[in-house]
Amino acid sequence: RENLGARLVQDVANNTNEEAGDGTTTATVLAHSIAKDGFTRVSNGANPNEVRTGVQRAVSAVVAALKDLSKPVTTPEEIAQVATISANGDKEIGDLISSAMKRVGKNGVITVKDGKTLNDELEVIEGMKFDRGYISPYFINSSKGQKVEFENALLLLSEKKISSAQMLIPALELANAQRRPLVIIAEDVDGEALTTLVLNRLKVGLQVAAVKAPGFGDNRKNQLTDLAIATGGIVSQN
Repeated sequence: RENLGARLVQDVANNTNEEAGDGTTTATVLAHSIAKDGFTRVSNGANPNEVRTGVQRAVSAVVAALKDLSKPVTTPEEIAQVATISANGDKEIGDLISSAMKRVGKNGVITVKDGKTLNDELEVIEGMKFDRGYISPYFINSSKGQKVEFENALLLLSEKKISSAQMLIPALELANAQRRPLVIIAEDVDGEALTTLVLNRLKVGLQVAAVKAPGFGDNRKNQLTDLAIATGGIVSQN
């Protein structure tokens, strides 16, 4: 029973961290108090279902009251104050987070990573970024490292694996006609399709690259949709 109770409290803390990113200590203390009082009442003869219903009603009332008491955090100064508290009182990190939110906006994405120096740094990357690279090194077109760099490229987004060269012909013809690079982001590109792209790159000089779509399952579908929205396109279902 002790192990079960510990796991339940751990779940409470983990769920709080996922939802709010903070408040795990408060959630743990509340969970302990509610459980202790609930077990005491049940031991004294209270109906467990009625205790559960009472806790749920109390939660609804407390959440409603907290919403009435809360106020939106809007100014950089307020954001810095909240961030500093979350960073265990580190004002430098709080100010850095406030600057990051000011730069990317309310709907922007902020990623925290381990740095390579002893300093806290803020790097702003315009556009979108995901952890995937070119499928074949034959697509490399830069002498400055193993990179593929394009400007004003056409973008083909597909949820499916592309294995047939026939599936690529319309996109290749359009890219060739407009004299624009072509980037293909799909579940995968292999077989005849990949061979065709490599041959067009090496023999015809077509600026083309194939990339595996980021993520898996629904997450991959969502990321492709984000790419389509950002670039003004649609995700091909074929």
